Amino acid sequence: MQLQAIVEDINSILWGPIMLILLVGTGVVFTIRLKGLQVRKFTLAFKQTFGGMFKKGQADEDGMSSFQALATAIAAQVGTGNLAGVATAIALGGPGAIFWMWVSGFFGMATIFAEAVLAQLHTEKRDGEITGGPAYYIKNGLGSKGLAAFFAVSIILALGFMGNMVQSSSIAEAVYAAFNIPNVVTGIVIAVIVGLIILGGISRIASFTEKIVPIMAGFYIVGSLVIIFMHADMILPAFEMIFVGAFNPKAATGGVIGVGLKESLRYGVARGVFSNEAGMGSTPHAHAVAKVKHPAEQGLVSIMGVVIDTGIVCTLTALVILTTNVLPTGLFGAQLTQEGFTVGFGNFGTTFIAICLFFFSLSTIIGWYYFAEANVKYLVGKKGVPVFRLFVLICIVFGTTISAEIVWELADVFNGLMIIPNLIALLGLSSLVIKVANDYEGPFLHHKPAQYENKRVR
Repeated sequence: MQLQAIVEDINSILWGPIMLILLVGTGVVFTIRLKGLQVRKFTLAFKQTFGGMFKKGQADEDGMSSFQALATAIAAQVGTGNLAGVATAIALGGPGAIFWMWVSGFFGMATIFAEAVLAQLHTEKRDGEITGGPAYYIKNGLGSKGLAAFFAVSIILALGFMGNMVQSSSIAEAVYAAFNIPNVVTGIVIAVIVGLIILGGISRIASFTEKIVPIMAGFYIVGSLVIIFMHADMILPAFEMIFVGAFNPKAATGGVIGVGLKESLRYGVARGVFSNEAGMGSTPHAHAVAKVKHPAEQGLVSIMGVVIDTGIVCTLTALVILTTNVLPTGLFGAQLTQEGFTVGFGNFGTTFIAICLFFFSLSTIIGWYYFAEANVKYLVGKKGVPVFRLFVLICIVFGTTISAEIVWELADVFNGLMIIPNLIALLGLSSLVIKVANDYEGPFLHHKPAQYENKRVR
């Protein structure tokens, strides 16, 4: 198909080495300027995140609790990329790609901290509701309305429409494989569920994500650990393949996978970035509306999103694949992951992956919808939301009836386009991020008057 070939050519340029260097490089810059904050304040980030996990908080027009914001961000981060993306990285880049995925995740922690801080600082009341995201800190921080509008349009197309078509397609295919239910029936069911959630606004979205994210993550983590410990004798060899493969890919698998260091690094970094979304400009929409006493508090919470997504869920997927020794089978993507679970659970492995994909993709649809809606409000106000909701629900059903390949390629184009203005803003406003971090580590943590404490009225 000519259109698909053109789009693929655009993506090969857009998602080439330069983009990956910019994304990881931004993380390196913030890691250096923040003096390794993701390591120094990791314990504090953990306490800040899970200390408020069970606190009752009602999301309203003034925002949502810190944990609800994180859950909404993770809902978008943990998706098909954790199952299919990791398998793709291993299949094309060898086991060593996981090492480079960890590296990109480490630096991504600093990037996502910066995104959350800037999002907290630049929020607005639109039609009586607090909202924020990159469009707001690009407009108000950089002073560029043009770049802000460009970002807003890109994310609406990438996540709100095309991205959600791909997610619904993934659910439908998995459900059909496990239960032989027609794709369009699954699409209609998904649209009804999503419609009931998003019609409830921020309150219902926050309530859904804070409940479903811990359950779905816990279900997948337990299932993965069971299989990994069933093959306990392969755990150390799996880690050996990862670390050896990071620098000598052919030695890691005895040359079974004919890849070099370039492919290992490329696919590891790419899948890491796609999975945790650090620097992409998506998760700041959730972190912007968190009710916290200081912007840096939510910055620390956002770091845990990368830890959960890349450090835990992606790593477990990799270990399932490597410990079950399904790598030489020639399978690719989600099928490779599914084969690993089938080795562990037998025929139930297919059902297990179908259930995981259903909840992973459903939560991603909700998260991406919320991010895109914030940009609809930015462009045209709340009056544009009902029409946007209708189009999203139509896209969800339509996505289950077509090949997802061209849609996914188009989504990648707009994902790439929205990253560019976001990175410009992050680097351009980096001094402000450092100032806020210093304000938090100095006066705020020492119970002295802090410049940014309670900056936003709740």
